[in-house]
Amino acid sequence: MIGRLRGTLAGLRAIGVVLDVGGVGYEVVVTPRTVADLPGLGEEVVLHTHLVVREDAMLLHGFGTESERDLFRILLSASGIGPKVAMATLGALQSDELRRAIAAEDVDTLTLVPGSGQRGAQKMEPELKPKLTTVEADSVVGASTVAQVREALEGLGYQAAEIREAMADIETGAPVGEQLRQALRSLGR
Repeated sequence: MIGRLRGTLAGLRAIGVVLDVGGVGYEVVVTPRTVADLPGLGEEVVLHTHLVVREDAMLLHGFGTESERDLFRILLSASGIGPKVAMATLGALQSDELRRAIAAEDVDTLTLVPGSGQRGAQKMEPELKPKLTTVEADSVVGASTVAQVREALEGLGYQAAEIREAMADIETGAPVGEQLRQALRSLGR
């Protein structure tokens, strides 16, 4: 298996990048978030990779960090989640957001993944929760308070897009009341 590539960024493709490693151009599938974090063409890049072998293709998936690659592998281990859905998940949610959503059983956040829908998100959460045991206790507590704030905002009639935007600005370590105040201030702007 190819675990990591270091080379020159040689090109951008519709679904990824071309990395020139010792004169060989590797096509690597990456998320739009990873593309945004890469330096310009001709610059040196390191991608942590996972090789998916199918009957009709061999696809190399690349990630900016080892932890993101490991999360991709955990996603693949869940039934019904293939490489496309796993990449869409990592493209839609940052690693911390995904871990918090799973720990807090926040299905609404998981529905942000293109193509997953409510039913897919409900199926994903219980299957991934035991596999994501590396979440620290503080993160789980922070996640459950985030879910409470999200529910409160939904109860007040705010739309999912507005809630997502407001939730990005709050301190997840603060008490629920303070988080709600911060979110409401953000929504009031």
